Amino acid sequence: MKYSIVIATYNRAADLRQTLESLSTLQPDGPWEVIVVDNNSPDDTRQVVEHASHTFPVQLHYMFEGLQGRSPALNTGIRAARGEIIATTDDDVRVPADWLNRAAEGLARLRCDYVGGRVLPIWGGPRPAWIPDHGGKQWAVIALLDYGPQPIEFGTRVPLGVNMAFLRSAFERAGGFDPHTGRRAGTLLGQEVREWCIRARKAGIRGCYIPELWLEHIIPADRLRKSYFRRWFYWRGISRALLYERAGLDMEAPEQTTLDFSEVPHIAGVPRYLYRKALSNVYGWVRAVLRRDPIAAFDHETWLWFFAGIVKQRWKDSRVRAVARPAPAE
Repeated sequence: MKYSIVIATYNRAADLRQTLESLSTLQPDGPWEVIVVDNNSPDDTRQVVEHASHTFPVQLHYMFEGLQGRSPALNTGIRAARGEIIATTDDDVRVPADWLNRAAEGLARLRCDYVGGRVLPIWGGPRPAWIPDHGGKQWAVIALLDYGPQPIEFGTRVPLGVNMAFLRSAFERAGGFDPHTGRRAGTLLGQEVREWCIRARKAGIRGCYIPELWLEHIIPADRLRKSYFRRWFYWRGISRALLYERAGLDMEAPEQTTLDFSEVPHIAGVPRYLYRKALSNVYGWVRAVLRRDPIAAFDHETWLWFFAGIVKQRWKDSRVRAVARPAPAE
């Protein structure tokens, strides 16, 4: 088996049906399979997969993972995968017919262990003016990515799990995705791919961005609202604070962690310098509002939502540590 495609899905049967139709048009240069891991979906996800399997051009497997979370679901699929190359994607994408071939070519040409590529939009509603039409900070919120026309090695930049392909040996050397990190139902937690990439890099595993590896990602209209972006940045702060608690990674730039945070002054579990940056963003937000620059104002505002998530989670973690700390001996 040359290729395995792993999809983790939760309660999106209608989107999954169309994604499977798109995947059925793939024309890889070797044997392949698709594994759909149902992460406790209350809808008819299983029926959708079983129905599609009757006419699917290759083996289409349905699996169930009861432990809630994208990471546990992906790990279940990866363990079952038989392919030499394991590709991960989501349940709401459209792929070109040569998607897998491009992944294999990039892995071989750049001699790397995993690759990630561009994620381009299929807009489910009118694109707001404050979301750029080509890359930029706001694209990450709606799982879009474009690092430009040239290949780069991942380091300070990371791929999106919706469009990645790995040599099987990458997981054998670095392990799977952290089951305690990443998206769970009812949250906008993330960072599972970033955490894996940092861990993989420490293990000597090399990843590259290849622009010719692309797919299209459907962006629902309800995600094109500022309320969704505010929630996403808030949960991003929570996710980064969790990484900080577990691994001591810089909450603003985990890939560039250089500080010994045990030596950094903290207030309520948050490095003191982040409070100064928060004040700077408040000032920047006020200035942008006064000069009627809504794009700059929203950039400052979203950083403050990110900071709010950090403060909330760090306060929670500090309270948990306080409760767990043994009482002094009498």
